[in-house]
Amino acid sequence: MTDTELIEMLFQRDETAIYEIKALYGAYISSIANNILRSLEDSEECLNDTLVSVWQNIPPSRPNDLRSYLAGLTRNNAISIWRKQHAQKRGSGHIELLLEELSDAAASSKDLEDIEDNLTLKSAFNEFLGTLSEEQRRVFLRRYWYMNTIDEIAKKLGITQSKVKVTLHRARTKLKKLLEREGLI
Repeated sequence: MTDTELIEMLFQRDETAIYEIKALYGAYISSIANNILRSLEDSEECLNDTLVSVWQNIPPSRPNDLRSYLAGLTRNNAISIWRKQHAQKRGSGHIELLLEELSDAAASSKDLEDIEDNLTLKSAFNEFLGTLSEEQRRVFLRRYWYMNTIDEIAKKLGITQSKVKVTLHRARTKLKKLLEREGLI
């Protein structure tokens, strides 16, 4: 079954589409959730939340790329679950570490949630990703989108942990310079 057919089934409110999405993308969704939550039980909860989100958002949304759309929903749901679980435990998890790593590059007096929808920021970020080599982009996205650990990235890409750290440092520095040039920080 194609993604287009699945989306059409969702527009027709055919619940079978949810079961098909789970069969086709369940492992992918769980993998993204587990990278963030580090718990199989929580990842299963996130999978279910993502399927509910799909049902609630399609329609009216009509994604061009269902896989990417699911990844975005999953990531947002997983981060929400993580935040609820760690509301009283600030600074104890890997997400805090990731946010701290990026905060130096994107430090601003503006509230991050207020600028998320800023088209200028999105455009600058896309420009930034376009300036990275394929390997640098993979390292950066694995760390900050898929929230892999340094060790996981090194193993997955067949490079040393040191190279991952240096690549991330250089990418954050490059991102900071671009954001400063664009007047976003």
